[in-house]
Amino acid sequence: MTRFAFLPSALALCCLLRTLAPAAQAARSDLDQTSSAGKPLTVEAIFAHGPLLGHPPESLTWSPDGKHLTYIDGGELVDVDLATAKSHVMVSRAKLAALSGAAGSEKDKDHRDRYRMASYLWAPDSAHLLFDSNGRLWLYDLKTGTGVQEGFTGAASGDDPKFSPNGDSISFVRDHGLSVLHLKDAGMPATVVAPAPKDTILNGEVDWVYEEELDVRSNYFWSPDSNHLAYLQMNEGEVPQYPIEDWIPTHATVDLERYPQPGDPNPDVRVGVVGARGGKTVWMKIPIQAGEDYIPRFGWADNRTVWVETLARNHKHREIYFADAGTGQAHQVLEFSDEKFLDDNYDVSVGYGTIALTNWSDGHNHLYLYSYDAGTVSGGMARLVRQLTKGEFDVGDVAAVDHAAKMIRYASNEGNPLEQQLWQVSFAGDRTPLTSGAGTHEGNFAPAGEGFVDTQSSRMSPPTLELCVKAGKCNTFWSTRALEAYHTSAPQQLEVKAHDGSTLYATLLLPEGATSAASVPLIVNPYGGPGIQEVANRWDNDLLFDQLLAQHGFAVLHADNRGSGSRGRDFAQAAYHNFGPVELEDQLTVLDAALDKYPQLDKKRLGWWGWSWGGTFTLYAMTHSDRFRAGVAVAPVTDWHNYDSIYTERYMSEPADFASGYHDFSVVNSAANLKGRLLLVHGTGDDNVHMENSVQFIQQLIEAQLPYDFEIYPRKTHSITGADVRTHLFNRILAQFETYLKPPVE
Repeated sequence: MTRFAFLPSALALCCLLRTLAPAAQAARSDLDQTSSAGKPLTVEAIFAHGPLLGHPPESLTWSPDGKHLTYIDGGELVDVDLATAKSHVMVSRAKLAALSGAAGSEKDKDHRDRYRMASYLWAPDSAHLLFDSNGRLWLYDLKTGTGVQEGFTGAASGDDPKFSPNGDSISFVRDHGLSVLHLKDAGMPATVVAPAPKDTILNGEVDWVYEEELDVRSNYFWSPDSNHLAYLQMNEGEVPQYPIEDWIPTHATVDLERYPQPGDPNPDVRVGVVGARGGKTVWMKIPIQAGEDYIPRFGWADNRTVWVETLARNHKHREIYFADAGTGQAHQVLEFSDEKFLDDNYDVSVGYGTIALTNWSDGHNHLYLYSYDAGTVSGGMARLVRQLTKGEFDVGDVAAVDHAAKMIRYASNEGNPLEQQLWQVSFAGDRTPLTSGAGTHEGNFAPAGEGFVDTQSSRMSPPTLELCVKAGKCNTFWSTRALEAYHTSAPQQLEVKAHDGSTLYATLLLPEGATSAASVPLIVNPYGGPGIQEVANRWDNDLLFDQLLAQHGFAVLHADNRGSGSRGRDFAQAAYHNFGPVELEDQLTVLDAALDKYPQLDKKRLGWWGWSWGGTFTLYAMTHSDRFRAGVAVAPVTDWHNYDSIYTERYMSEPADFASGYHDFSVVNSAANLKGRLLLVHGTGDDNVHMENSVQFIQQLIEAQLPYDFEIYPRKTHSITGADVRTHLFNRILAQFETYLKPPVE
């Protein structure tokens, strides 16, 4: 799951915005007198012309030999000199434009961005590039500066092209099957090595629920010797379909999405191995409950051994198997279990007789090293060599595991739960920090050598990208000065104790110069759901809208309640069978602490808004408390029966096993208790949190004779992207709070 009274006519919205205008103009006038350091922000400045910060490098990619670092900038492919960090154009805008195809659909564009699907790949020889232009595969020769179309996948996203390790072949997904182009063959015809016999069979293709909830980005892998491919087959025949309708054409169209909801059949999965030129698939004999359990990760341990990870449907059992690629015979090498649920944010890497992985068995997410007998597929269990990290901190993303060099590079919040640094640790357990500056560091490491990109940011400083040839030797190659023209101010950092003694971190942004008692309305804006850490010393684009709200006279409160991420197992598992009460308890605890500390906050003028889980949280707060005068819920889940099986059952079990929770924590059942003025927002093309959620909630409001506002965004997905719609949406959110929260309470 990713981090409204009905307006009956356009005239009503027009009148609402006219009501807003005088107050907004007055606020801007006051700010002009106090903001000598820069001009105030506007919704148009933030959203109307693309990102206010500009466009950081997109598709940042290292060549396999580690000698080139490239990215897309303004329609050009740019290469960064490793010695100086100076940039030069590698492939011109004109040449890239010649390789471009028709623009993809709203869904395709959203998926490429949300799941970070590559638009180009380096060939293993570091002398060629493969550009994926909405399904047209162009092989570009860097020496001659020419591109040749080698294949067509028929898909704008999800085609997942790859080079074989020796560079002689290109594989891709087409028509739900797996195809291979052999570049040295005359005419280079594509061979369909794993055809899909029907539309409900996906061979090597990633379905929606695995992509969204298990962080799966590919479902097939080449063997190291380039002779075979291992792929996941997903049979979705029993998975129910959800209709996503497009009402813009005269004749409306419907996209039927396979979407398993809690208790529904899941995709039936198995791993097969097929030759690079086709032939019979050998299926790995992995014990798994069909239509129930998951295979989140798999790959090659060596040329003849496939490793496969399974996850039980209840998320309490995780196992790793080794299987003979020729016979399919398999045996278990590792297993993990948890009484509540296993962390979904983990990494695993296998090779050269070692397995490196993360898990939170000691209470925090840490790195562990195991060994096995390389070259043997009939051996016993893997053996724990050592725990590589330990302490009261969490390991985040594992950026690179080099089994040959026996080295791992990773991120963690060691030393400060609100910051993140980059580290490396040897298989012997020797750890070395790679970064040290305050804030949050994210790493992109070269596949060869010591080079890496350090993306550093802090709460008030947008990202800066540095090219590091080794730790401590870095040069900046991208930064922005876009915010210098605007007036911004830093929020206050808060630490509050939860009822169980846990520390809750929060930030409070106050309007400048507002000191009179009860003079400032306060907007609570949490995410609040599992996995996400919102309060951290890193840049978040949401800060810009917070600044705008503060410049309009609102205070903005962010807090991470129990159940959120990066704070260890017990903190995260507070969400188990608890999707509302403990989270709201913590938010109200922080809210009351802020009201006590800052008397200028008006406890009678409290608002709440959020997106996705945060949107659900808005509805939960406004139906379980009478303290909030106005709220905005964007793309909320209103009934947990409506969301997908993997995410929901991780925390809520199946409906048959936790019926009371599904009823009590689904806000559709408390809609009649709504207090305050609500704005609901949803995109009609949302394939993540379906629009049925808002429709069902509205039905309950109608039956309870309660007013509401509702904004729909045609064709827009869960992200509701686009300069025009983002400008409209955030102006609408601002109008909601100016109209229903700003006026003083008598």
